[in-house]
Amino acid sequence: MIKGYKIQLFGRVQGVGFRYFTQKNANKLNLKGFVKNMPDGSVLINVFGEESKLKIFINKVKKGPVTANVKKFKKEEIQVDDNYKSFRVKY
Repeated sequence: MIKGYKIQLFGRVQGVGFRYFTQKNANKLNLKGFVKNMPDGSVLINVFGEESKLKIFINKVKKGPVTANVKKFKKEEIQVDDNYKSFRVKY
């Protein structure tokens, strides 16, 4: 079943390669959506895909790359958006 999640991560998550880490892991799992740095210092992810693959992805981004330090993790289910054909970094 295809699902969608809005994920927001707080802590040392900007300037540590988090967006590219996220994109690489999403592409490995064939997920769709985007990742972007937010003005408040957090990272926002909107991701869509198979529920089993999303679970793997979420476990990876909860930890982040070794250079990151995720202090807080928020996740909420969102409506699936079929407009995304890939997973990309938004600037």
